[in-house]
Amino acid sequence: MNQLLKPAAPEPATRPAPVGRPPATRIVAAFVLATAVLIVVAAVHLTQGTSSVGALDLLRLATGGDDETARVLVASRLPRLLTGLAIGIALGFAGAALQSIARNPLASPDTLAVNAGAHLAIVGVAAFGITLPVLPAGGLALGGGLVAAALVMALAAGGQASTTRLILAGSAIALALNSLTMLLLLLFEQGTIGLFAWGNGSLVQSDLHALTQLAPVIAVAVGALLLLGHRLDILALGDDTATVLGLDVRRTRLLVTLLAVLLSAVAVTLTGPVGFVGLCAPVIVRLLAPVFPGVHRHRILLPLSGIAGVIIVLGSDVLLRAVMGGQAGVDIPTGVVTTLLGAAILIWLARRHRDAGPTRRPPGGHAAVRSARFHRLVVGCGVALVVTALAVGMLLGDTWVLLGDIVNWVQGRTGTGYTFVLDQRWPRVAAAALAGVALAVAGTTVQAVCRNPLAEPGILGITAGAGVGAVALLTFLPAAGVWAVSGVAGIGAMLAFTLVYATAWRGGLSSDRLVLIGFGAWQGGMAVITFLIVAFDPYNTGKALTWLSGSTYGRTAGQVLPVAIALVVLTPAVLAARRELDLLALDDDTPRVLGVRLERTRLVALAAAALLTSTAVSAVGVIGFVGLVAPHAARALVGARHTRVLPVAALLGAVLVSLADTVGRTVIAPAQIPAGLVTAMIGTPYFVWLLWRSRAVATGPR
Repeated sequence: MNQLLKPAAPEPATRPAPVGRPPATRIVAAFVLATAVLIVVAAVHLTQGTSSVGALDLLRLATGGDDETARVLVASRLPRLLTGLAIGIALGFAGAALQSIARNPLASPDTLAVNAGAHLAIVGVAAFGITLPVLPAGGLALGGGLVAAALVMALAAGGQASTTRLILAGSAIALALNSLTMLLLLLFEQGTIGLFAWGNGSLVQSDLHALTQLAPVIAVAVGALLLLGHRLDILALGDDTATVLGLDVRRTRLLVTLLAVLLSAVAVTLTGPVGFVGLCAPVIVRLLAPVFPGVHRHRILLPLSGIAGVIIVLGSDVLLRAVMGGQAGVDIPTGVVTTLLGAAILIWLARRHRDAGPTRRPPGGHAAVRSARFHRLVVGCGVALVVTALAVGMLLGDTWVLLGDIVNWVQGRTGTGYTFVLDQRWPRVAAAALAGVALAVAGTTVQAVCRNPLAEPGILGITAGAGVGAVALLTFLPAAGVWAVSGVAGIGAMLAFTLVYATAWRGGLSSDRLVLIGFGAWQGGMAVITFLIVAFDPYNTGKALTWLSGSTYGRTAGQVLPVAIALVVLTPAVLAARRELDLLALDDDTPRVLGVRLERTRLVALAAAALLTSTAVSAVGVIGFVGLVAPHAARALVGARHTRVLPVAALLGAVLVSLADTVGRTVIAPAQIPAGLVTAMIGTPYFVWLLWRSRAVATGPR
């Protein structure tokens, strides 16, 4: 952590504070304007709610009023307002502090997985029926957030911590932690009732008990950050300069990180994770620099970010209740609105982003060179593993069968019971294997085109689009068949990919920009999914969560067919372009020199990857990490040439998803763990090791 996110050159949005004293009148004007906006938003916020108490009733309360208005104000509206005020300040300060020590405009409690770690810690306790007082719960959230942030920061700190690397590290760790959280929500549904909506940031408060206990913690952390403001100004000049000026860089970073994570943990304890407030607030304040010079000074930046955070939180709550009605403020988490706002700002920032240069390496840059004989041996072993995985998948489950039973079933000589079991089981086994192949081939293609060894198909926004389509259909047409859900999910995936690709195009395709915009689309899509579930079908979250976790449950032969067709049509096309993929993985200039039409080749390759991913998602739901892990393992085995990588990656993908599905169907039978959650638990350690290895390479001699 002592080399926390040390970039080669600061991003413009986090440039050092200007030399000299800023104009006092301008700074005072900035605070007056921000405070005025805050007062207006807070006043409107107090007039909204599920009761009929309005602005005139509240005004009459100042001259006596009635007791009913006072009860509504004290019991409901003031707790909600003060909670929004507290978490807005906490997240605004935390986001500004994290962006400053990271020198990265996209650092925040969300992108550093702080919220995901804190959320998992609290859900983990609730799942086992343990009820903690407020302060111990806050301490638990702090521990979870610190572990997650430390892991992301350590993995993203290699050499030049590009924005893309930070996003990929944070999103992967957050995905793994969220997978564990979702697993607990599914397995302990009774003990975690209400925590799905709470997990997206809800301001609903029945009293001020929690706030009164945590407010002093927020005040102390905020005060400490303000006292460290001068140190942060010096740190912004660069580590070497700061050291020369006598600043203990390591201690300052560690202390600021601890305070930022503490503020984030307190916010999660109060309301659950309110998404992207910590990202948006400091960015908005820094954008005011041309009008209000001096806002980059941290003793000005931090409090203004806190005020901006409050405006974002309360303004989102006001907007939600103004559009959806007073009851929506109870049913729908405010964090859904803030996440949508944050996703939009993240995409806007990504549109301005430039490639990270040396931090982007060909995905096969460090792959071993293997002989053709070794390649054939690996392929043979891979085929044997696939056959074994398929056989094990047919044998195991809630009902175990023998090989002889399978032979009899093939020959049509089994009894009614075993025939029913195996007739239901083989489409699941086939769907898992084929989806694994599709995701692996898509992942190999995406990593080559993006020239980013940490990319995977879901980062193109495909997963989010498929999820929005499927959950929307399940919500509004609960009787829809599995085939209809798969088809709508596929359409949603392709629409999302088209939107991400078009947005990322800016006189050419920057692969870093594509990844960042895809991440923004993914976050926005997940917010829409949460909105659909809690607003229209809050009592059927299990069905949607199971699909979003990646499950083969209820799969039929008809659903396997689209994946098989996509593989038959698109895999030969990808293999035929193996030379172009080799060249695309190098740089932009080499393919052009050798006559490759770069942009058209990129579009075709990414479209093929999107189609393969969408068919896989439509068949088995959302399964992560396969498109990341399988290509890397294949390159480690057979080298970087795509003529060898593609078949080996496809075999490994089939093995990984098949085994994940079998384990999920067997270990807690008759209950089931969705295959996507199993792959996340398998893939996360590999991804952590991969990031650590690439960190070592980045920090080594060049």
